[in-house]
Amino acid sequence: MRRFVVEKSRNLITRTTRSPCSTCSSPKASSFLVSPRPSYPTSSSSSKPSINSSLRFLAASLLNPPLYCNPLLFPSFMAFNYSTSPLSVETINPKVLRCEYAVRGEIVTLAQELEQDLKKNPGAYPFDEIIYCNIGNPQSLGQQPITFFREVLALCDHPLILDSSETQALFSADAIERAFQILDQIPGRATGAYSHSQGIRGLRDAIAAGIEARDGYPANRDDIFLTDGASPAVHMMMQLLIRSEKDGILCPIPQYPLYSASIALHGGTLVPYYLDEATGWGLEISELKNQLETAKSKGISVRALVVINPGNPTGQVLAEDNQREIVEFCKKEGLVLLADEVYQENIYVPDKQFHSFKKISRSMGYGESDFSLVSFQSVSKGYYGECGKRGGYMEVTGFSPEIREQMYKVASVNLCSNISGQILASLVMNPPKVNIFWT
Repeated sequence: MRRFVVEKSRNLITRTTRSPCSTCSSPKASSFLVSPRPSYPTSSSSSKPSINSSLRFLAASLLNPPLYCNPLLFPSFMAFNYSTSPLSVETINPKVLRCEYAVRGEIVTLAQELEQDLKKNPGAYPFDEIIYCNIGNPQSLGQQPITFFREVLALCDHPLILDSSETQALFSADAIERAFQILDQIPGRATGAYSHSQGIRGLRDAIAAGIEARDGYPANRDDIFLTDGASPAVHMMMQLLIRSEKDGILCPIPQYPLYSASIALHGGTLVPYYLDEATGWGLEISELKNQLETAKSKGISVRALVVINPGNPTGQVLAEDNQREIVEFCKKEGLVLLADEVYQENIYVPDKQFHSFKKISRSMGYGESDFSLVSFQSVSKGYYGECGKRGGYMEVTGFSPEIREQMYKVASVNLCSNISGQILASLVMNPPKVNIFWT
């Protein structure tokens, strides 16, 4: 039965990926994971397979675009003639065509089609549920949100209930006190209003305090840009760094495809450096030097180095000595260090510990004007997994006032990040302390 389901699924993928397409001429490989589930109810219908133990389909594999040219995936689109449309594949921005983001690729789209078909035609397949494992999204798989976070959010979004006598029985005392603190920092206590383009000042104060407590070095609210998750912050930095295809960004392989996608979308060149699996996916400085020299020989001006620590998808945690080497490398070569640190809470081995690049650079004696660093954090990862709330920030240090002014301008184009995400970011970086009551 496992073989039947896998073969059936492969046939579906083969049918979709072999449809004629002007931008894709060959099918791509696919794979599936299956696991047992309770058996179907018995049925006399010949359209339903009669089996004792059916299977769930895990949408765990990814394919790259193109998608919308596929009539099996988007049949409703094919009923119209778009030949007179002013926008076509030939006239669209070529940077968009070069951008690929397989995390939400073709297999995921097919899984969504199958999910809708299952609702309309129960029993049509030898499985009755699709579990999405293509992206880290823990609450969709049953992880419950942190009670304190959700209580504070609820109280901030509906502050009238703070004056209700029933609130004391329904909400924890520390959540009530924190909600009062946060609302006092929001003009008009209005979570539905725009905020400062970098985020609410008091919330940035709370995040700066959390960074300082983590690292042991001062942090400044003016260095913090609150964003809708870490991804917009990455895009913002790519906008600022990339001028043309002659600008390169050193990026780890394997990597989270946000980086390759954003580099392509903003018209730059990805300069790959390869992590060493034999040494636990370590980052070798010799590899960075080789790739940098290779890029220079091709006329590429390398602007920045991306380091994902803890690693995604590899999970490695960099040693402090290795981080110091990386800082020295960036300092010597004049590179901006883009430190993706969104998995800083996801370390599960006793001999490993997360150290931020901000802490490492300060411990080496580098101050504000010595070293250009951008650190990314998100509420989507860690133990919180608040992916849908879209909260995050970047902390920028080592940039001139003129560059900071341009960063602020770019942030202002989007007005501000969502307020719920801002509040969550402040809670993640400044959670309740044991035996301390908020006053």
